[in-house]
Amino acid sequence: MEMREQTEDPEPNNIESTEPDHKKSTEKPQRITACLVNAAFFGALGSSYLYGYNLSVVNAPALYIKTFYNQTWMERYGEPIGADMVTMLWSITVSIFAIGGLLGALCVTLLTKLIGRKGTLLLNNGFAVIAALLLALGEKARSFEMLIIGRFVMGVDSGIALSALPMYLGEISPRHMRGSIGQFNSILICLGVFTGQVLGLPELLGQESRWNFLFAFLALPALLQLCVLPFLPESPRFLLMERRDEAGAEKAFRAFLGKKDVSKELEEVHAEGWAQNTLHMASVTELLLNPALRWQVITVIVTMACYQLCGLNAIWYYTNGILRDSGFAENVIPYIVLSTGGIETLAAVVSGLVIERIGRRPLLIFGFSAMAFFFGLLTVFLNFQDQYTWMPYLSFTCILAVIASFCSGPGGIPFVLTGELFEQSYRPAAFMIAGIVNWVANFAVGLLFPFMQESLQTYAFLVFLVVCVLGAVYLYFILPETKNKTFMDISQSFAKINKVPLVNKEIENELAIKAGSKELNHYIPSL
Repeated sequence: MEMREQTEDPEPNNIESTEPDHKKSTEKPQRITACLVNAAFFGALGSSYLYGYNLSVVNAPALYIKTFYNQTWMERYGEPIGADMVTMLWSITVSIFAIGGLLGALCVTLLTKLIGRKGTLLLNNGFAVIAALLLALGEKARSFEMLIIGRFVMGVDSGIALSALPMYLGEISPRHMRGSIGQFNSILICLGVFTGQVLGLPELLGQESRWNFLFAFLALPALLQLCVLPFLPESPRFLLMERRDEAGAEKAFRAFLGKKDVSKELEEVHAEGWAQNTLHMASVTELLLNPALRWQVITVIVTMACYQLCGLNAIWYYTNGILRDSGFAENVIPYIVLSTGGIETLAAVVSGLVIERIGRRPLLIFGFSAMAFFFGLLTVFLNFQDQYTWMPYLSFTCILAVIASFCSGPGGIPFVLTGELFEQSYRPAAFMIAGIVNWVANFAVGLLFPFMQESLQTYAFLVFLVVCVLGAVYLYFILPETKNKTFMDISQSFAKINKVPLVNKEIENELAIKAGSKELNHYIPSL
């Protein structure tokens, strides 16, 4: 983490290729600590886990909720609800989640500035508990409006969580573990999806008399996070650079890294603050207008757009139909669908284990490329599905392969990258932009895919194939590797393509020396 570990050649490619080898020869990798694991797990449990759970939990009780809408309408107006009105209410119930997510993403910059990363995660649990109460008690109150509002509030919770959590994980992790710790976000999303599928089984909570308990479950992970996270440290980077609390930052670094001497880490953060020449948090407008960050912003927008537009949501739409065509009984299909959640979780775990060895860039390029390949095969198999009895099995195999390819990289790394490509003062604004792109694309897929599927039928997957290919090509030519690099190193990797001056080794060393001196400690408050 020292600035003097830079190579002599300031070119990005040389920095990229030589630093990790030099690093291995001079510094023994730190071991992961219990404090770091607890912060990552419980931070994700009350955040990304709930987002994943909400993606799948509405599938099992959909028919029962529509029946409830009809019964409530009859009680109020004395006549059955029209088919079009039921469809509209259900569409609002599902899609308003993304609208809430967009609102939550817009709030992140302000919240993380005022109450910090950990404080934002803790406050966010209030939204989860409120949503759980609204969704669970809506049937008892005979109010379908409570379900719609509850879904909206849960969307706000998810919008905040998917920005605040990756920001927190990226700032508390040592750089050689940033990817693995950051993948807790993706792993817990997948685990949440799988939990929703399991609890939605008819033998558990997927019954007409129990579906409201599916939503009451939302409060449990939020309450667990509220019990644990207050006893874990805040982001040391936030404490040092934004609160100027050096003692608190030092204490947090010691807890997360499990060592007493954290002078190198403090020196790195000080040097980053000196190089930025500002400690105020940049706005979205300032970020967009900064030429030194132009391609970082474009990269985040592209990866987040591809994350939502790569077609995984469409996969869930086809799964049940393909299994039906394969001859499986209707009552067996929910159990087979569990394999999709299991594969998703397993692929995310494997990605978290290998990301620091393989790197972000190869996993992203491989993931999008593999998805494109299996989308092509799936299109072929679907068109021959009625001609051969064994063809649906190949189609389902392709579905599992698409899901595994997505979770191997594209399912979690975009969130890790958003935290890595920007230094401290620009990070909250970057996450706001990423969140806006994420939720707008999410809403667009939900709105447009039914029409696209109706007009293109099985060829709809070719649209996603093109998206995946374009994403892989962009990342191949633009994205540098970010593993085991400081945030300043990563900024320098983009300097050439952004056409801004490189900071050479001597200047960086000077910054590091000044950052550790008392002179800088007097200078920082005046910035």
